[in-house]
Amino acid sequence: MPILSPDVFTGIAVATGCGMLIGIDRERRKGSGPARGFAGLRSFTIAAVLGALSQALGGGLVLVGAGLVAALAALGYWRARSDDPGITTELALFLCFLLGVAAVGNPAFSAGAAVLAAVLLHLRGSLHRFARESLTTAELRDALVFAGAALVVRPLLPDAGHPWLLGVNPRSLWTLAILIMGIQAAAHIGVRLAGARLGFALSGLGAGFISSVATVAAMGARCRQEPQLLSACVAGALLSNIATFVLLWVVALTIAPRYLRELGPVLGAGLLAALAVGVAGLAGQGRGAPVASESRRAFSIRQAVLFAVALSTATMGLAYLNDRLGQGALLGGAALAGFFDVHAATGSALSVLAGGTVAPRDALLAMLLAVTTNMISKATGALAGGRRYALRVNGGLLLVLLAAWLPYWLLSSYRGALS
Repeated sequence: MPILSPDVFTGIAVATGCGMLIGIDRERRKGSGPARGFAGLRSFTIAAVLGALSQALGGGLVLVGAGLVAALAALGYWRARSDDPGITTELALFLCFLLGVAAVGNPAFSAGAAVLAAVLLHLRGSLHRFARESLTTAELRDALVFAGAALVVRPLLPDAGHPWLLGVNPRSLWTLAILIMGIQAAAHIGVRLAGARLGFALSGLGAGFISSVATVAAMGARCRQEPQLLSACVAGALLSNIATFVLLWVVALTIAPRYLRELGPVLGAGLLAALAVGVAGLAGQGRGAPVASESRRAFSIRQAVLFAVALSTATMGLAYLNDRLGQGALLGGAALAGFFDVHAATGSALSVLAGGTVAPRDALLAMLLAVTTNMISKATGALAGGRRYALRVNGGLLLVLLAAWLPYWLLSSYRGALS
């Protein structure tokens, strides 16, 4: 690359900006007087420009420059009089050199990396408090489990249907489990950040991502023990229905994205109704809502894995029965599975649909039957909270169920009128 080319000048300019951006933060932190840090605004800027010039001039200058900057960083660390044993400044100085090298030819990459580095350096105190005080040991473990599930296990799974799994794609199923864990973790973070007034209601929403049926029953048991919490318990129970339909959307988008045109109206109507009912319950809760006990777990790995296993088993069973017995087996199996897990039942039906062995209308009907039986399970669980709790919760459940069925009925009536 010619030394006087526009690309070189652009790279040097970007390198200068990178060095100044990171150097400003280091300048503010290095202190003053004899005990000050060894590098500040000028040192970081010069290191970045040195990297750009080394890259532009070519030869072995990049290695020479890298060795020089590394030696200066080591010398600065050795001569430091501070009791702080950290090496952040030294590493940042060498990073500036590398950003300068990359700026010649990749200015956009260097600029973006410099911004990220500057943000990390600026948020030093916040990041330290988060790691040492806010983040619990269980949450750290959950984060590592999630990273392992997404970055280690998922790439190792085969990304194709297999005859011994009756067409089920193992990677798609594991992706669904990862998404379940991710949504649970997001709900957990929401509870941590919401504060006292919304904590109880959001705990119901967060628990709904694990089991809405169990949430309705648990809120009912709490309401029976403390009747003064009726409105708060109803809000938490109704908000858990939002989680049900959010996860149904996740299942549909993961397993059968090609059929969203057929599935979307039903899932959309159910989600909108669940949102309306949940917001109404939240509004009825008032400002005197109790504080939810803070969960120590970001998600349930056991529930996510069991969900994947249940989905695999149910899908294989439904595929086999549908092969042998036809549509009746699909509908009956989905309705029965819905009593226990609506998402596994729906995922099974949509997996069979994605395999091309059933029509979209049959899979949609199977999904609605699973939603219906799941609502029956919730209504039964609501009896644990007594008559007033059950009436309010089951009224909301009925509205959500009718809203989910309405698009299917309208479409059936329209088709009947045309035939």
